[in-house]
Amino acid sequence: MVDPLRVFVTVAEQRNFSRAAELLHLSQPGVSLHIRKLEEEFGTVLMQRSPKRVKLTDAGELLYKRAKEMLMLHEAARQDILRLHDMVSGSLHIGASFTIGEYILPHTLARFAANYPQVDLELTIGNTERIVQLIRSKELDIGLVEGEVNDEQLRILPYMKDEMILVTAPDHPLAALGTVRVEELGNQVWSLREPGSGTRAFSDRFFADTGCMPLKTYIFNSSQGVKEAVIAGLGISILSRWVVRRELAYGELAEVVVQGVQQERSFSLILANDAIPMRVLDAFMDMLLARKIEK
Repeated sequence: MVDPLRVFVTVAEQRNFSRAAELLHLSQPGVSLHIRKLEEEFGTVLMQRSPKRVKLTDAGELLYKRAKEMLMLHEAARQDILRLHDMVSGSLHIGASFTIGEYILPHTLARFAANYPQVDLELTIGNTERIVQLIRSKELDIGLVEGEVNDEQLRILPYMKDEMILVTAPDHPLAALGTVRVEELGNQVWSLREPGSGTRAFSDRFFADTGCMPLKTYIFNSSQGVKEAVIAGLGISILSRWVVRRELAYGELAEVVVQGVQQERSFSLILANDAIPMRVLDAFMDMLLARKIEK
């Protein structure tokens, strides 16, 4: 039986009845019926509907906040009971920035799923800024992000180090040099990630620290896009070695060493300060911290 409050929360977060119905595996009329019954129960309009989106009324905003609290307490009680039997089950909503979510985390998720087949896993991939927002709003249980995060609402734990490298197409003039000074990177075309991503933050800091000024930049909203652009000859870039190691091995990209420049960053685990303890989350964090992924 579907909890009407869970239906309400899903519609409120998706701002769309159709998407909420897909996530809940319900029909759209079924979702509408749950919302209508809640409005009848509380004697007020909770949502303003339009063809494109749903907007919460003041009463809807109040119910959304309370409903999230009730659902979290329900899950916490369920996890406490499972803990009595030393069982790990339930659902875990994980967020990851692109480099981690696309190139690192899938291997960990596969191991976790094999160890805990009763757990339903859901992975959301977005740039670091987006994952931080979703953790803050408690739409995700845990996040793994790249770059610096400073937020008093979050608990931030160091996870692992990541090596960033300068890459070019194999026939780019810099590739023939193998090692370059920062001065030789001036007036180059660069392919970069979008603002808000950890990779872009690293590139911006590289430019600020070295005084390197790109001649022209092309912006992509994924590391895959940047990588393919560089392979095609659209400038140079700094990317995680995780992202490009396969292309380096097959000779589709070339690594260029920049003399005297520290090219390392940190990955972090992030959780809301007031996140309710869950056995499934504890098990996932134990696996992450005990088996930090080897390159």
